Amino acid sequence: MNLLFLLRLGLKGKLKLQGEVYFLILAALFLFSAFRYEVGCDWSGYYFQFIGAEQQTLQEALVGREPIWWLILQGLHHFELSYPWSNVISSAIFFAGVHGLARRQPDRLAFLILLFPILIVNMPMSGIRQGAAIGLLCLAFAAFIDRKVIRFVFWTLVASGFHSSASIFLMLSPLAMGDYTRTRLFLSALLAVPGLLIMAGGGAAEMAAERYINSGVDAFGAAFRVAILAVSGLYFLAYLRGKWRTAFPDDYGLVHLGAMAMVLIGLMVPISSVIGDRLGYYLIPLQAMIFARIPYLQLKLSRQVHIAAPYLGLALVFTVWTQLSWHFQECYLPYNSWLFGFPDDLPYWN
Repeated sequence: MNLLFLLRLGLKGKLKLQGEVYFLILAALFLFSAFRYEVGCDWSGYYFQFIGAEQQTLQEALVGREPIWWLILQGLHHFELSYPWSNVISSAIFFAGVHGLARRQPDRLAFLILLFPILIVNMPMSGIRQGAAIGLLCLAFAAFIDRKVIRFVFWTLVASGFHSSASIFLMLSPLAMGDYTRTRLFLSALLAVPGLLIMAGGGAAEMAAERYINSGVDAFGAAFRVAILAVSGLYFLAYLRGKWRTAFPDDYGLVHLGAMAMVLIGLMVPISSVIGDRLGYYLIPLQAMIFARIPYLQLKLSRQVHIAAPYLGLALVFTVWTQLSWHFQECYLPYNSWLFGFPDDLPYWN
């Protein structure tokens, strides 16, 4: 990761080369994520879902939660493709969505690199259902910026077909039409209700509440990630908001809403840092947008400090996590890949 940051620093001011390197890094990260073998904390959990999908009927998949995900697993069985291909599919969706949002950035290489330390490592390389949902939500964010309400709703609903928690973003639909009038804010609040009901309904939400709230189970890493998001949101609201509105009026509304959501998610830590963390992952692309565009804002005091701080902070967080966390050691090391051939032991292949 530190090499990625140094690469971005070395390409400062070389816009054409940055664009070329961006596609190389995007392709490399896709291959790194998609073709991992027994890497990621959720590897075995999704393998059991893959096995379960073989016993599931088409009707059961369509009427259940996250129907698109279960249809994909059934499709793998139908075409006699084995479990590791589910990681390829989810990674392809994630990085396609990320690219859809990155190409709108003045510095798409910086945007992509800033996603790596937390989002890419934890989602398409572990929580692949939510990783796919985040990629699709990036397309929804792009539609929001363009004020394409139907397209925004479509991509959000598709994302919900992978991970039901994405449905909470349907509440933003009225605000995608333009300015925040009282009527649109009221409609947005009303639309939050069905999104919350979708998230709260069913056995999965009951299990999550029992596991993360009633049992008192928590995670220091989750609280730390939520805290980083909350600080990012406060930084934008307190210092960058006016400057951003002047420089980037088209996507000011989306980023402003995202910054407020970052702060609000921080308030969930006393209830359950894990649930707040899961929702917070959806906001990391907006956080990366904020950090990547700092060099384009009119900053008079300590400009270089503001530009460098996100990179230094994320590098420090990633270094401490990789060196001290048993979670990282158990889930991500050693890194293995089946890109250049299948391992000797093939328990996941039909």
